[in-house]
Amino acid sequence: MNVVKSYKARSTQGKSLTFLLMIIIGYIAGIISKLMNPAFMSAISDKWFVLFIYFLNLFMVLLDFILYFRNAHLMHKYAPLKKAHC
Repeated sequence: MNVVKSYKARSTQGKSLTFLLMIIIGYIAGIISKLMNPAFMSAISDKWFVLFIYFLNLFMVLLDFILYFRNAHLMHKYAPLKKAHC
């Protein structure tokens, strides 16, 4: 849902690149933690959905991260046009 809002907004307002990076690092750390946990790995066939959710959330945050740069480019590209119309 947040990815759709970012795509439609075409703006970086309300987004923090630092926060997005911290979330990405957190998901990667969580995935590594699960993969290195022997108790989790021994029951992976019963708990596969946990890793699936981690990867799904990481994918969504990575999309939002990419959209941040797309939106920053669009804001920079169209900013002179908005000033000219004022």
